[in-house]
Formats: sequence, C-alpha cells, structure tokens
Amino acid sequence: MADPRPDGDHDENGVRSVLRAIDLLGLFTEDRRAWTVRELTSASGLPKTTVIRLVATCEQRGMLWSGKDGMITVGPGLLRWARLAHTAWDLPQPVLEAMAALSTRCGETVNLYVRSTVHRVCVAQHEGPRTIRHVVPVGDELPLWSGAASKVLLTGAEDEFLRRVSATSPHGEDLVGQLSRQARQAGEDGYSVSHGEREVGASSVAAAVTDREGKVVAALALAGPTTRFTGERVRDFVDATVNAARRVSSIGLAPASTSEPH
Repeated sequence: MADPRPDGDHDENGVRSVLRAIDLLGLFTEDRRAWTVRELTSASGLPKTTVIRLVATCEQRGMLWSGKDGMITVGPGLLRWARLAHTAWDLPQPVLEAMAALSTRCGETVNLYVRSTVHRVCVAQHEGPRTIRHVVPVGDELPLWSGAASKVLLTGAEDEFLRRVSATSPHGEDLVGQLSRQARQAGEDGYSVSHGEREVGASSVAAAVTDREGKVVAALALAGPTTRFTGERVRDFVDATVNAARRVSSIGLAPASTSEPH
C-alpha cells in the first residue's frame, strides 16, 4: 500500500529522515567518539544503506567526519553549534552564584533543568563538594517521567502531553494518572522530592523557577545519595532549594531559557 503522505518521510512526531540523522549523531558521546559504519548500523538498528546515506549527508554539512582509518567521528561543523548553544544558554553570574551557595550549604550537587519535548535537559550544574556525589553532565537528556525535577517541570501539563511522556516510560500510559497527581502536588507545593525513581540509590529535591507571570520555566534540583537524604535533611534541603529557586526566579534566566517548551 502506498504511503498517503506526500513524501513518505513524515510521521506524527516529525520528519523521519531528520529524526534518524539526529538519533545517529546522538550515538556520539564523550565516552564513544568514533564509530565504524558497521558499528553505527548495529547500534542504530537502521539498514546499512540508510546509515551510509545519513553519514554522507552529515559529512556534507560538517556534522560528521570520516578518517582514513574508516572511523567516523564528530565533524568541525558542530563547533559552531556548540558555541551558539553555549552563548544562548549562558546563565547570569548571580544565578550561578545562587546555585553554588545552595550546593555549599547542603553539600550536594545542584542542577538546573528545563523541559525539552518529552525530556528534561540539564543546562547548568554546580558539583557538590563530597567525594561521593550525584553528577549529570550538562546537556544530558533525562526522562521526564521520573525524578523530582520532572514533576516540577510537568506542573500544569495537559493530559495529552502526560500521555506522551508516559509512553516513553517502562510503565506506558498506566503512569498518566500518577504523573498527573504528582505534577499537581508539585504545583501546589512549589517543590517535589524523589527517591530512586530514575536511579536506585539517588535522591533529589527540586523547586520551581518561574518567570514574571509565575509560569514554571525551569527546575532547580539538589541531588545526591539516598543515604544522605534523611527525613530531617530533606526538610532542610526543601527550604534551602525553594529559597534558592525564588532567588533564581527573581534574577531571571537567559532569554532562551524562558521560551515556551514544546
């Protein structure tokens, strides 16, 4: 049966070829910077001919680079995008100072997350001073269905969006009702607490960062080993994180950080 779509390259979530190219680029990480075509084919699950075509296209735009040894790595064209992203998401110094002060007071790592489609992305971090600490690299995408920061970022989300988020979890749409309740509670309280939702042994306290209209634009999160997030400490962490989030809200984030999430 012929594809009824004009170019056969679209689905309800976007342009399929573009999504495939982005997913292919997403395989390149600091821990794995070079791949062969065979390895990319295996890791992506795409046909070899598709991988070869995507690699060639990305090379034309400088996004990928093939060496004489047959290894493929990120291309110099990404340097421009990296510089642009750094500039767009460069936070005001007072915000960074507020994050550092929260980390020093509580002894844990502080992250700032924003919502990006059905994920949350860490846009800034101040590592905790302790040897054993929780660290999420800046730029990492994390699931929006788990963690204290996610509940804060889902404040006010409609059921249709919650269904999209739930579909990315191991629980499927069975999670919609729970997410709705947790997001509503986070909206009423202005913060959320989680223990071992995304990773066993890790806990977090997150508070809402809002714009001038009171809309949630980010989540300020304090994270660390669950063994250090005892009842008494969590109460102190909540007070400290909420106050820090209010401080960040009063300062304001970079212009890009306050745009409408999709």
